[in-house]
Amino acid sequence: MKRPTKLLGLTVTAIAATALLAGCGTVGETGGATAAGGSDDGVFRIATVSKVEGISWFEAMRTGVDQFNEDNGDVVEAWQTGPDTGDPAKQVQIVEDLIAQGVDALVVVPNDPQSIAPVLKKARDAGIVVITHEAPALAATESVDYDLEAFDNAEFGEKMFEQLADQMGGKGTFVGEVGSLTSETHMAWYNAGVAYLEANYPDITPVSAQPYEDDNDDSKARDNALEILKAYPDLGGFIGTSVSAGANFAAVLKEKNLTNIATSMLSLPSVAGPYLEEDVVGSAQAWNPAGAGYAANAVALAVLQDQAVESGNDLKFEGYDDVTVDGKLITGAAILMIEKGQYPGGEYPF
Repeated sequence: MKRPTKLLGLTVTAIAATALLAGCGTVGETGGATAAGGSDDGVFRIATVSKVEGISWFEAMRTGVDQFNEDNGDVVEAWQTGPDTGDPAKQVQIVEDLIAQGVDALVVVPNDPQSIAPVLKKARDAGIVVITHEAPALAATESVDYDLEAFDNAEFGEKMFEQLADQMGGKGTFVGEVGSLTSETHMAWYNAGVAYLEANYPDITPVSAQPYEDDNDDSKARDNALEILKAYPDLGGFIGTSVSAGANFAAVLKEKNLTNIATSMLSLPSVAGPYLEEDVVGSAQAWNPAGAGYAANAVALAVLQDQAVESGNDLKFEGYDDVTVDGKLITGAAILMIEKGQYPGGEYPF
């Protein structure tokens, strides 16, 4: 798709910087280059839209966006916003408002990639660069310039379920919980994990055909935990693919002094760490939300400055320092396994 020329104005210095980025270049470090952005002062305005504001995961992402803004403040104004709930319609409205404001780029973590795809295409048609995260299917569409993934999603899901199987001794029943059934990555992890169990641990079975949903909402996740423990008194394991799912299930296990249910979950070191140390949960894994926020903004700036986005690029954050690019899908190597004893003294990085 040809981008409107208002976004492609580059000075001679910026063009030279682009040439230096060929091959295994660095993306996101401007080296003093100036570029003609959409605003009057030549600064590119990049808005990151989270799934939902006010929860620990996206507060951590905000730190990465803020750091990117600080590191590149001579050529960008970067900030994060998002809906107060995980309602896809609210997220779409925020994107509509940002289109009307004439931002230069959007970084979006969709609640429902398919429902937001048309408004992202609208943004691109208006000359706005669009980068998504946790929406790899959109990389095959005209709705995005690129989608950035922290890792291979099937690998992440298989690791999560492998940890669960080890804790369960290879047999028993488990229940899963996702942020939503329309969350592409949550369902990718879950489905890959279920397939892994079917192939390797046929004596471990889910209690239901579909996982529970919590809408990335702590209150709903807590209600789910109470309901699950009441409905399945002989439950062997729990998989949580949202931070709310794992944190609230762990909290309820601790309150009830239950130590016989295997638990593998998406989390943050600061959330899962105490539960791991107390042996309330067995395993947790993550990627650094700050890194995803930083790296996605680096990709947006590269596109705005007409720099090469290709395998080997360094997006200037751990796990994204040697990315793989396949078409419009960018993949890092940012899986983080959170383990007992990993952070002595409770000094959690995020």
